[in-house]
Amino acid sequence: MFSKKCRLLTLEIMVLLIIGIVMVGSSSRVWAAAKFQDATYFMSRQAVFALLGLFVMYVASRISLVHVRRYAKRLFLLCVVALILVLIPGVGVLRNGSRSWFGVGSFLIQPSEFFKIAIIIYVADYLAKRYRIKSFRKDLFFPAFLVMIGFGLILLQPDFGSGLVMVCSIVIMVLAADSPLSYFVRVGILGAGGLGGLILSAPYRLARITSFIDPWKDPLGAGFQIIQSLFAIAPGGILGVGFDNSMQKHFYLPEPQTDFIFAIYAEEFGFIGSVLLIGLFIAVIYQGVKIAKNCTDPYLCYIAIGLTSLFAIQVMINLGVVVGLFPVTGITLPFISYGGSSLMVMMGSMGLLMSIAKES
Repeated sequence: MFSKKCRLLTLEIMVLLIIGIVMVGSSSRVWAAAKFQDATYFMSRQAVFALLGLFVMYVASRISLVHVRRYAKRLFLLCVVALILVLIPGVGVLRNGSRSWFGVGSFLIQPSEFFKIAIIIYVADYLAKRYRIKSFRKDLFFPAFLVMIGFGLILLQPDFGSGLVMVCSIVIMVLAADSPLSYFVRVGILGAGGLGGLILSAPYRLARITSFIDPWKDPLGAGFQIIQSLFAIAPGGILGVGFDNSMQKHFYLPEPQTDFIFAIYAEEFGFIGSVLLIGLFIAVIYQGVKIAKNCTDPYLCYIAIGLTSLFAIQVMINLGVVVGLFPVTGITLPFISYGGSSLMVMMGSMGLLMSIAKES
């Protein structure tokens, strides 16, 4: 029997799913009709992904993470192998310049999404055995090494956004393990240096930074997406232009059903609608924090923190990119953006949160 927290979390997720399906349909209608001669192409597939996601969430809510703990290392290694295999030409599918998927045709699976869950479970097991961090070299070197392996493999795809979300989630888990802030200052300085090196090493990343600082410097190139995103948000005003009345989805904003779907939502539903949607995201995060807070088992608590952080960081970065606060990273908006792997993994993580609520 689900607790009150689980029922409320399920209701919030169902509302977000419905909004997501409707918005994928609205934002992609023009694009899908021109490309596939079917205006409902993306919406119908998103509805199928949502149904599969509900099944995944139900199954995940019935999984005992206490029993999964003994397989944490194997799950992690399996996902690492998948990240290596996806880089091999002929095995991994190349799409939009990234070799990040397995699959055939339109059925694609992104292993980096599953890796995020695997590393959260493995690091939670590791931290729970120590409970309090006393030495960086003794207690934090190993999880830092795991993060570097995962981040490096994801970066080779390249998928900087997914790697960034994973790193931030693990950092929050380690902070929750009562780690001294001085450790993070040192790591932060090293990380900032490494991040600067990564940006300078890839021209497309440098272009994203320069377009973030001044998108009008290259309005038809690197700055095009963010400019069109802002052009979508601005006319929305207080109440929006009305459902399905967006102008930017008429080939101005590229593939609006994916990372920049919030721009179309803000254009159609305005400031009030945007506040309500963000309120729903905050409500899901709040339920995740409550579940983590009520855990008596440190292992389950760390997993709940990691899963909640995964969701919260993804929402924050996506919304920040759409309104021009962050450089473009290619991160989807949970439950709203079009995409099968990201939706099902996010639904699975919510199911695991429900499982933790029941076990605690």
